[in-house]
Amino acid sequence: MPTTMSTIKPSATSADAPTVPPPMLGASATATPSPSRRMKFETRDMSFYYGSHQALHDITLSVPERSVTALIGPSGCGKSTYLRSLNRMNDIIEGTKVTGKVLLDSVDVYAPNVDVVELRKRVGMVFQKSTPFPKSIFDNVAYGPRIAGQKNLAALREIVDRSLKQAALWNEVKDRLKDSALALSGGQQQRLCIARALATNPEVLLMDEPASALDPASTARIEDLIFELKRNYTIVIVTHNMQQAARVSEYTGFFCLGRLVEVGRTKQLFTNPAQKETEDYITGRFG
Repeated sequence: MPTTMSTIKPSATSADAPTVPPPMLGASATATPSPSRRMKFETRDMSFYYGSHQALHDITLSVPERSVTALIGPSGCGKSTYLRSLNRMNDIIEGTKVTGKVLLDSVDVYAPNVDVVELRKRVGMVFQKSTPFPKSIFDNVAYGPRIAGQKNLAALREIVDRSLKQAALWNEVKDRLKDSALALSGGQQQRLCIARALATNPEVLLMDEPASALDPASTARIEDLIFELKRNYTIVIVTHNMQQAARVSEYTGFFCLGRLVEVGRTKQLFTNPAQKETEDYITGRFG
C-alpha cells in the first residue's frame, strides 16, 4: 500500500472548475445535474478483481459534488466493493486488483504516488455496523485528529463539538462526553461513527448501509442527517432499502452481477427506468 508524501490535490474552486458530463452509462443515463455542478468522483471503465474472480466489470459512473448518490441492487452485486474502491479500503484485502480509472477531483486515487492516509482523510467511511471504539465519546470523535497530529486540547474540543453537532448528536451527549461510547444506543452509536468520520474534515462520505441495523426512528434520524450533510459533503450511500434510496438521494445507480446496469436521477430511475432489468428489480420480480 503506497504511503508516500505525495497527496491528492484539493478540489479547484467553482470559478476554475471544469464542467463535466452527468452520471451516465450509454443510453440508459437519465441524470442531468445543473451545468455548474462539478463531478467529485468519476470511475471510467473500472474493473475490480479478488484474485482471479472479477467482481466489477467496466464501471463508468460520475458522482456530482454536494449531492447524494445511492447504489442499489441485490446482495453480492458489487455495490459495497465499488464503494470501498473509492477510498481504497479494499487495499487491505490480499490479492485484489483494480483496472481503469478512479478519479477524485480528476486525480487517479490508484496512482503510485498517492498518499492513502491523506485520501482516507478526504474520503471518510461509515460502515453498516456501528463500530465505536471502547473509549469515551470524546475520545472516539477526537481519534482521527489525534492520529493526524492534533495535540492541542482546546482545538480537539472544538473539533469534537463541531462534529457532534454536525452529526445531530450534540444535544444528547454534551453532558456525557467522558462516558463510554459503548453505553449509547444503536442509533446514537451510528451517529457517533458519522461524527468520528466528520472530525477529519472530509470532502466525501461513503456510507455502506448505515441504517440497516437500526429501528425506524433511528433510521429516520440518519436519513434526516444525510439530507443536512449533503449541503457541505458529497455522499455515496449503499442501501438495500429502495424506499430509503428514493427518500435521500438525487441520483441512483443500479448494480447487478458486478455491472452498472443503469444510473440516473432517482425519481426518473424509479418511475421510468430505461432498462428492463432495473424495472424488474425495483418492482420486486427478483432480488
